[in-house]
Amino acid sequence: MRYEPHKHIIIKLFGLFAVVRGYNVAAIVLAQYLAAIYIFSPDLSVRAVLWDSQLFWIIFASSLAIASGYIINSFYDAERDRINRPRRTLFDRIISQRSRLFAYFILNFLSVFVAAFVSFRAVIFFSAYIFAIWIYSLRLKRIPFFGNLVSSILIIMPFFAVFIYYKNFQQVVFAHATILFLMLLMREMVKDLENLQGDLLLDYKTIPVIYGETFSKKIITLFGLITAIVILTLVNTFPIGYMFLYYYASIFLIALALFYLWKTKAKWGYVLVHNIFKFIIVAGVFSIVLIDVDLLLRKIF
Repeated sequence: MRYEPHKHIIIKLFGLFAVVRGYNVAAIVLAQYLAAIYIFSPDLSVRAVLWDSQLFWIIFASSLAIASGYIINSFYDAERDRINRPRRTLFDRIISQRSRLFAYFILNFLSVFVAAFVSFRAVIFFSAYIFAIWIYSLRLKRIPFFGNLVSSILIIMPFFAVFIYYKNFQQVVFAHATILFLMLLMREMVKDLENLQGDLLLDYKTIPVIYGETFSKKIITLFGLITAIVILTLVNTFPIGYMFLYYYASIFLIALALFYLWKTKAKWGYVLVHNIFKFIIVAGVFSIVLIDVDLLLRKIF
């Protein structure tokens, strides 16, 4: 068979895209821009936000740091993923461990370099963010519950960077952030149930491993109830336009996820629950435009 280098390069690029979870990075970038337009700076036009070079560098630095985070996480979790996600691991292994480390350091360097176009404080922020991701991947993720907590915080940190840039300290912003954080925390805890087999074999000290599946389900259910309470408080306290439709739908989907959570003990059931929470989070990104439909029309036209 004739060797075709261009096909080899394409396969490598697809492998790298899978390792850095390119689809997740793209979703976070979109969410950052939508949050900047509709939550953090509703008085600015779309053009003003999109052409803001400082914001662009912040989001670009975030995307590079997030991509590097996925690389180092997959590096330390290689053995665990071979057990829990054998199909995805086969595709990920297109990129060698040595190449992953090289890409990790390059992306981190570029993230800090790009942050320098914003300010020295941005350099400090992203340096600390990169370090926190490394510590989480190496040590913290193995600590029961605390690892889930840190993971959720790290995912929400890129939004915090945009939040600090616009200095919008309204209570409604914190309410939205709290709901997102709780959604992420529940998803992370469901992932522990999904990965139970590999975690048992490799002695990962997660909540399901130490306290059992039933206890873990009780904790997730508690957070689901807390999330519903925060949602109802947000909807009935702050003007959020038609986004209340998304939040009411979210309560229904959370209830559905909890129903399946208690009905199943199989991995496929936990994957289903995980995907329901993932759908809620991704749908939340696009539903941001519902906060002010009139504003959307004005910004477009």
